Amino acid sequence: MSESRDFHKPVRRPAELFDRLFSAEDPAEVSRIAHATASALLMRVRENPDSAVVERLVAFTDDHGIDDIAELWSRSPARTLPGALWRLYLLQLMIHDDPNTAALLYARGRTELMSADDVIAGAPSPAGPDELVALVDTILRGLFQGDFAVALDRAAAFCRVQASGASHIADDYEGTEPDRASALTTRALRLSTYATDLTACAALWRRDSLT
Repeated sequence: MSESRDFHKPVRRPAELFDRLFSAEDPAEVSRIAHATASALLMRVRENPDSAVVERLVAFTDDHGIDDIAELWSRSPARTLPGALWRLYLLQLMIHDDPNTAALLYARGRTELMSADDVIAGAPSPAGPDELVALVDTILRGLFQGDFAVALDRAAAFCRVQASGASHIADDYEGTEPDRASALTTRALRLSTYATDLTACAALWRRDSLT
């Protein structure tokens, strides 16, 4: 590893841009590599869940940024193994980058959402910024050393609570700050879509059909 690589500072970009960053010159080859790397990584770690390795994977984007993961998995269909892993890492990055907003959305969502999602996600009450960072790390950790489908279900529930909070706060700002309201509405839609896809991935995993 070169000296410049050792001291490379991770590139951080707004989370809402990531889905559009990386194009594929050869979509078939990109798809093959995405599925192969996701499957190999998950199989290797879950067969021998060394705690140090798991913690390095949980801390990967903090240490290295998102670019390497995005290059591998960001173009994968949502309801595939690499697509699921990409969404979990992206969700983690969104929370790590702005835990204060995440806590605000979660607090509002758990008040407004009449469902068991808050319980499924497993957030403490109250859930401040530090607690939500810890929660999303715990959910990601569960992919590698726990019940994979349960981790996906928890992530989906987490997304639904956040989406509810974003949607209701957007309504609050509609008359006074329409740009902010629009941004929150977009975030709510994205989180709702992630929740639907992650729930579908959990069902596919339970049928041994998530590839």
